[in-house]
Amino acid sequence: MSLVAIGINHQTAPIDIREKVSFAPETMSESLAAVLALPGIDETVILSTCNRSEIYCAADERSIEAVVQWLADYHNVEINQLRDALYIHIDRPAIEHLGRVAAGLDSMVLGEPQILGQLKSAFAVAQEYDSVGQQLNQLFQHSFRVAKNVRTQTAIGENAVSVAFAAVSLSTRIFDKLSECRALLVGAGETIDLVARHLLEKGVTDLVVANRTLTRAQELAERFGARAVLLSDIPDELPAADIVISSTASQLPIIGKGMVERALKKRRHRPMFMVDIAVPRDIEAEVGDLGDIYLYTVDDLKSVIEANVRSRREAAKEALQIIGRSTDAFSQSLKERQAADVIRQLRAKTETLKSTELDKARRALAQGGDPEQVLEQLARGLTNKLLHAPTVALRKAHGEGEAEARDWVTRLFDLEDS
Repeated sequence: MSLVAIGINHQTAPIDIREKVSFAPETMSESLAAVLALPGIDETVILSTCNRSEIYCAADERSIEAVVQWLADYHNVEINQLRDALYIHIDRPAIEHLGRVAAGLDSMVLGEPQILGQLKSAFAVAQEYDSVGQQLNQLFQHSFRVAKNVRTQTAIGENAVSVAFAAVSLSTRIFDKLSECRALLVGAGETIDLVARHLLEKGVTDLVVANRTLTRAQELAERFGARAVLLSDIPDELPAADIVISSTASQLPIIGKGMVERALKKRRHRPMFMVDIAVPRDIEAEVGDLGDIYLYTVDDLKSVIEANVRSRREAAKEALQIIGRSTDAFSQSLKERQAADVIRQLRAKTETLKSTELDKARRALAQGGDPEQVLEQLARGLTNKLLHAPTVALRKAHGEGEAEARDWVTRLFDLEDS
């Protein structure tokens, strides 16, 4: 069985195709079962995110076309349209591809860490529905180790490369323990959603979400265990906020210099970290002139991100070397395990032949046969049976023009030395 990766991602397919080929979580058990039901498929894991849909299999290579056809039929996508966006990796390239995915090197945002969690989740779901066996278990455990090595041995994940992540990462320059900070998030759009996720990852659990409509603020707050308030409540919330990150579509500033001055007095001038991601600005520029205020704008973040992207690209070169070495080692271990399986089968077969010939010899001795002749017959019978299949195979190979078979037999039986 070969290791196979079949899929599409943000580099090979536009969003309209990715949307069609995505797998809903509630249908995953059905999808895994359908792939396993295809001829030649022993194991499978399906990874589906906003940027990629991939099917990993332990499969006969002849079954790949059946998987591609099933993928097109299942999602009602024209087969040629799917083929144009599809990539197929087999064995070593499949191992290397999964390593790149796990380490975030194949992501839209280079080095982003979320994909590893998504990969682990996909693997866990496949385990739950019994679609994972020894081969994919070894492959995915290998990819998890590779991702860990890349994270610990390179700087691929140390620098922020998204506005939301950069905003949160900068806060660590001001506060030693983010877990002791309260964060006030102004707005309830996608950016603030990402900011909330990153803050939770950094240990910030005291969150307040302020928005123009309370309903939308409550929806976001419920997902992160936060408290929802209106924009009009900001003056009351500001004194307790150590971190303020704002991203709304307001055409006028929401937080003014006077409002922040009053908050600082109540805070007794404890520092406040503020990030204004909005364009036009949500926070008056003059707020940055106040002592104990650390105000960053979206332009400040972009300059940080550009420098960090360059840093990640350098780290990615190191990561690729780690993945390459790990892939080589894993591929070699797979080949050795496959050889071990054949060796076990060979030993089992020779044990059976030995037992058969020994039984014959014992019966001959029990019937009064000459021990010398019985021993000769035992040796002759065992030799003939052991060499019969290799001899037939060698003759057939030579007849079909496979001259290298002779070299293999010479090496296997150590004929040169003898």
